[in-house]
Amino acid sequence: MLLKCSGRCSLPLHFSDTGGVNTPAPRTNANSSEDAGPAEKTRAAEEGYQKMKIQKKHVFIGVLPFAAGAAAAAANFMFQKMRPRLIRRAFGRSDDRRDAGLSVPEDIDCVYDLSYGTDSQQKLDVYVPKGTEGVLPTIVSIHGGAYVYGDKERYSFYCMDLARRGFAVVNFSYRLAPETRYPGQLHDINMAVAYAVNHAAALHLDPSHMFFVGDSAGAQLLSQYAAAVTNPDYAALLGLVIPGIRIPALALNCGMYELNDRDSILKSYLTKKVSEYGEELDVTGHITGAFPPSFVMSAWGDFLFEKAEPMSRLLSEKGVENELHLYGSTDNQLGHVFHLNIRKEEAVLCNDEECAFFRKHI
Repeated sequence: MLLKCSGRCSLPLHFSDTGGVNTPAPRTNANSSEDAGPAEKTRAAEEGYQKMKIQKKHVFIGVLPFAAGAAAAAANFMFQKMRPRLIRRAFGRSDDRRDAGLSVPEDIDCVYDLSYGTDSQQKLDVYVPKGTEGVLPTIVSIHGGAYVYGDKERYSFYCMDLARRGFAVVNFSYRLAPETRYPGQLHDINMAVAYAVNHAAALHLDPSHMFFVGDSAGAQLLSQYAAAVTNPDYAALLGLVIPGIRIPALALNCGMYELNDRDSILKSYLTKKVSEYGEELDVTGHITGAFPPSFVMSAWGDFLFEKAEPMSRLLSEKGVENELHLYGSTDNQLGHVFHLNIRKEEAVLCNDEECAFFRKHI
């Protein structure tokens, strides 16, 4: 595991005996900019939930605690039903602010709205540098959004910006929860990739050099999909027939990698408890030494900051080449998925370094 801390790190990094790195928890910054939007938006949704909770008051009349508990349960049920709507509204407003004023770069050719399935959400775009002939090393982007939000339109400027670095980029939407539950999203990824492979020459794509990026929930989906691509037994367990691709390297950005029942957002994504899926959701348990070389990234203001180092350490233990990159510092609290804000200096640095990592593996 190679650790790189980009920016000024004003806190020390202490390496443990097992080869990992013990990093101090990032401070919460109440005045952080819009790049910390998803963390703030998640907290805002949670605060709404807390306001809906009814405090139990144990008085001498025995029926009141029961009534309060029933009301709290009803409030929780209503919040879980409303949560995807709240997230979509909050995330959408933040992304609107982030991308305001951006336009399609003049040096990029775009193909829009190719259908890789029959659902209206199963669409993909392809972006390549203008004048491209033949195929290019390809990046496939798996968007985040807590499984309930996001589409290719929200990721278009980020993906076009990656294409300007000399790659063909596949940017696709997948069906969202709770309307479509797991494993629908995972199968959509495989369908989008299969479409890209089947139309590779016409779209300037190179299936033998198909890199992947994923952020937040998209990083979790990417880790699971890459584990299936490189572990036939796991692919069979998931019911995936993997198209003929090679993943030379990938980037896991601001993600989570081990699911557990304490993650309340999973109630919109899964149909049962994590434990009831058995080995199917044990992604890290199915990662082998064949897993692609990985660029593992987080930021000091990322609410999933603590997930990055354990993932990097696990990959090292499995013999997988990887680099751990932590951006910003305790004085510069870059937020969750800051790299999508392509006008930020730190986003440019991060995306440059990820693409440089990919080029090393061409």
